[in-house]
Amino acid sequence: MSDQPATEYQVLARKYRPETFADLIGQDAMVRTLKNAFEADRIAQAFIMTGIRGIGKTTTARIIAKGMNCVGEDGQGGPTTSPCGKCEHCVAIAEGRHVDVMEMDAASRTGVGDIREIIDSVHYRAASARYKIYIIDEVHMLSTSAFNALLKTLEEPPAHVKFIFATTEIRKVPVTVLSRCQRFDLRRIEPEDMIGLLRKIAAAENAEIADDALALITRAAEGSARDATSLLDQAISHGAGETTADQVRAMLGLADRGRVLDLMDMILKGDTAGALNELGGQYADGADPMAVLRDLAEVTHWVSVVKITPEAIEDPTVSPDERARGQAMASSLSARILSRMWQMLLKAIEEVGMAPNSMMAAEMAIIRITHVADLPSPEDLVRKLQDTPPPPPPSAPAGGPGANGSAPSARGPSAPNGSGGGGATALAHDVSPLARYATFDDVIALIRANRDVKLLVDVEGGVRLASYQPGRIEFTPTENAPHDLAARLAGRLQGWTGTRWGVSVVNGAEAPTIAETRDAEENALRAEATDHPLVKAVLTAFPNAKITDIRTAAEIEAEAEVEALQEVEDEWDPFDDD
Repeated sequence: MSDQPATEYQVLARKYRPETFADLIGQDAMVRTLKNAFEADRIAQAFIMTGIRGIGKTTTARIIAKGMNCVGEDGQGGPTTSPCGKCEHCVAIAEGRHVDVMEMDAASRTGVGDIREIIDSVHYRAASARYKIYIIDEVHMLSTSAFNALLKTLEEPPAHVKFIFATTEIRKVPVTVLSRCQRFDLRRIEPEDMIGLLRKIAAAENAEIADDALALITRAAEGSARDATSLLDQAISHGAGETTADQVRAMLGLADRGRVLDLMDMILKGDTAGALNELGGQYADGADPMAVLRDLAEVTHWVSVVKITPEAIEDPTVSPDERARGQAMASSLSARILSRMWQMLLKAIEEVGMAPNSMMAAEMAIIRITHVADLPSPEDLVRKLQDTPPPPPPSAPAGGPGANGSAPSARGPSAPNGSGGGGATALAHDVSPLARYATFDDVIALIRANRDVKLLVDVEGGVRLASYQPGRIEFTPTENAPHDLAARLAGRLQGWTGTRWGVSVVNGAEAPTIAETRDAEENALRAEATDHPLVKAVLTAFPNAKITDIRTAAEIEAEAEVEALQEVEDEWDPFDDD
């Protein structure tokens, strides 16, 4: 039995933490700037690192601290971006025990009292190192009073003091603090670089892990080196020597990407039964319904991006088979369909999160999405409507002379006792003041213009026109017509026109009223619209849908003309001399 103590296990995220700037992955711009600053001896008094969790902000701060205080193996070196890692200062900083490099977590020490401890200590020189360095993590969590207390010292620190801040919420840091710091934005690590890092670590650990498994880990890490190495650590333990993509997928609770694409194909084809069976199969294999919907949303987003920017298909975290299928989807699906699916999936994810049974909610969401997926887009509907020939105009309703509101013969009523010149002169004298009311439709327009709604309703619904000429109206009233309709109509017309009108009731006129004609035309249009193939399809797909309004092309054109004229009138100023 060996007397040597067993080596304590160290997690990969700490074991392979970068020790020098050369070890940092994907931060070339920051490293180049720092190298130039160190070489020119223009080291800032304060730095602030920002980026997502696990990107290396605190690690970078420690590397900067080592670079500032490194003296080299011979003890004669100066500030450098390539710390030796062997001198007493480098070793102590790496082990977190250097007396002149103080780390503070602002998440737990947010008050002004904590900052006053720093302010009081900055006046004392470093005990052994070149610089006294304060590293404050999650600096955005300091209180307002703590930030205010720090400002003066931050603006005019002693020459031997340096501050290094780290934060994931740069927008919460006051501008007064930001303006006193040299800022570095740490970028997300690119997938290619991340896969290379993971492969290197796996090789150092003598672990066999498939490339597609590394791709899954990289995708799940979302650019965070710490998350990626932690997941790799877990995957190596999960695989027990040789880790496959299926094992990583099970570890992460992900659905098979290929099966997600199969499910998406079924949804887009409107195959509800097939989609439900596939969802059930993935659920039986251990996939979380919420994860399946999120994967569908992720694929929808990816295909949409590929459609707009085809070069996005070259994603190293995506297998060649997935790329081919994604490219085919991008070329065959419209942006509107992808956008509609994205919106419905977002709603479905929200519903699944609130539902007492996530699988039931996911199934209902799939049913709804597949039902809508095979409906034609608005563009297709418009195109089909444009390709369909317009219906023939409705035939004129039957009725007696004048029933359609047309004007009588241009000659007017026959002159008594022949057609002598005196009779013609008298007729012209009688008719000329009423020439603008040539048809019964003009009378209706006059009533409408004067906004006599009661009279308008009574005339449209109670008058069966027998004959009409300007100044003279004969009609047969309907059963529901008011008994005083003729007298009221004559009185109103005389008052509006200044000319006496003869309005009399006769028997026997069978012409339809204006209301009956309008209803007949509307019913005919409604029946014709309901019989249209596209409308039938919509009503079949949406049984509760109703036709609320029907407008002919002529009506739409007339409305457009009125709006155009109104715009012209609004723009024209009669008092504008220009």
